[in-house]
Amino acid sequence: MLVLVAPGQGAQTPGFLTPWLDLPGVEDRLRTLSTAIDLDLVHYGTNADADEIRDTAIAQPLLVAAGLVSAAALGDITPGAVAGHSVGEFTAAVFAGVLDDTAALGLVRRRGLAMADAAAITETGMSALLGGDPDVSVAHLEKLGLTPANINGAGQVVAAGTLEQLAALNEDKPEGVRKVVPLKVAGAFHTRHMAPAVESLAKAAAELTPADPTVRYVSNKDGQAVSTGAEILDRLVGQVANPVRWDLCMETFKELGVTAIVEVCPGGTLVGLAKRALPGVKTLALKTPDDLDAARELIAEHGVA
Repeated sequence: MLVLVAPGQGAQTPGFLTPWLDLPGVEDRLRTLSTAIDLDLVHYGTNADADEIRDTAIAQPLLVAAGLVSAAALGDITPGAVAGHSVGEFTAAVFAGVLDDTAALGLVRRRGLAMADAAAITETGMSALLGGDPDVSVAHLEKLGLTPANINGAGQVVAAGTLEQLAALNEDKPEGVRKVVPLKVAGAFHTRHMAPAVESLAKAAAELTPADPTVRYVSNKDGQAVSTGAEILDRLVGQVANPVRWDLCMETFKELGVTAIVEVCPGGTLVGLAKRALPGVKTLALKTPDDLDAARELIAEHGVA
C-alpha cells in the first residue's frame, strides 16, 4: 500500500520551487493561488532568501502550495492513505478531497498570520532533542514546564516553550540526550502559546464546508484515520495548539500494511523518519522534477493496496 505524505514547516529552502516552474502549468497555477491569498508564492519559492521564507506567515502557504503542485505533477493517483506533518495536514486534506486548494491555502494563510501574531506575544521557541529515550525525555520536559510539541518517532522529540525554559533544558538535558538543537522557527508551535491562533483559525474554518475524505486520512492528533470532513477540519484547527504525534501516524501506517511512502516537495524529512521507524518500507522524496519518474514507478508498483 502506498501512503502520500506532506512535510511541515522547516522543510523549505531558498529557491526550492525554481525547477518546478519549468513544468507546464505550474507557474500559472502558483500565480492563481498567489492572487487568491494575496501572497507572491512564485517570488518566495524562487528568489526569497532564508530569512524571508522562515517567516511563519510565508512559510506555511508556501509549503502547502509546493506540496500541491508537486503532487499534481505525478498525475492522477489514488494512494491508500494520506497524512501531513503539522501544516502538511492541510496539504493532505486537499489530497483527500476534504478541501479544495484555494480553500486550504486561504485557511493556511490565516493560520500562518495568526500563529505569527501569537508568537509575538511571548518570546518562545523550539529545540530538537538528539538521542535519549522518548518517554524519559517527555517526562523531563514536562518537569521543566516545556511541551513535547512534536513526537516524531524514530527517537525524535521536539521541545517547545519560553526561551527561559529552553535555556534551562540546555543546562539540564534528559538522561541519554546528547544534544539540544535550537530550531529556526518563530515560536512555540503546537503548545498553549498558540491558543490565540486557534480562535482566529476557528472563525475562518466556520466559513468552509468540508467534504468527507475520499481516501484514508491519518491525523496528527492521535494517528487515527478520520472519516468525516467536519472532524478533519475541527482537528486542523485544534492542532495548532496541540502536539504533533507523527510517531502514532507511522504506527498506523504499519498497521495498515504500508509498503511505500512518497513525500511531496520539499520532501526529505518524513522519508528520513520512515527509514528509521519503518524498515523495509520503500520511500521516495520529491525534491525536484527529476524525482517524478522514480515516484511514478514506485506508485505503479505499490498502488493503493
